[in-house]
Amino acid sequence: MKPDIKICGLKTEEAVEKAVSLGATHIGFIFFEKSPRNIEPDLAGHIAEKARGKAKIVAVTVDADPDDMDDIVYLLKPDILQLHGHESPEQMLTLKALYGLPLMKAFSIRDPDDLKRIEPYIGVADRFLFDAKPPAGSELPGGNGVSFDWRLLQNLDESVDYMLSGGLNKANVAQALEQTGARGLDVSSGVESAAGVKDMQMMEEFFAAVRQAKG
Repeated sequence: MKPDIKICGLKTEEAVEKAVSLGATHIGFIFFEKSPRNIEPDLAGHIAEKARGKAKIVAVTVDADPDDMDDIVYLLKPDILQLHGHESPEQMLTLKALYGLPLMKAFSIRDPDDLKRIEPYIGVADRFLFDAKPPAGSELPGGNGVSFDWRLLQNLDESVDYMLSGGLNKANVAQALEQTGARGLDVSSGVESAAGVKDMQMMEEFFAAVRQAKG
């Protein structure tokens, strides 16, 4: 089965169009001021039109306050909300009731105990995203270009749907798929020539590597 592929941290029409033309199933926009991939909601809403109806539009937030979330949802009109902060299951249920959108909850993974933290969210989150824990000193919850031990996911209940994130690139994506069988892949820094700058050639090479891996 072909995995979903999400290109995250998009900031330009060119990158959005390229991602869609290559077969991205999801495109992500990051609303977090400390990130080099941060984008204003009105600009994201404009360039997302290049993908609407062709790929799922994902709004990535980190403990966004209610007014900011309202602006993001109103201006971007996302298909999915991805929550990368400390949102509780109760807060997620409130968001789901408020906006009527599917929720993807991100968790940072380093050891087996980190996976136990998802249990209260099963049945609340529509999908999970597993990323690596950020390096010491990083203020970014994701997009750090580091990976975790993917073998940790081999004992995860098969009913748990997730996207794999964290340090994915053309060189390791085949190994990642082999070790996890992930039904979704999320890539950001792995297709960038510099932080926040998507590289069209690197995007092509990543998709080619996924096709070859699943061949």
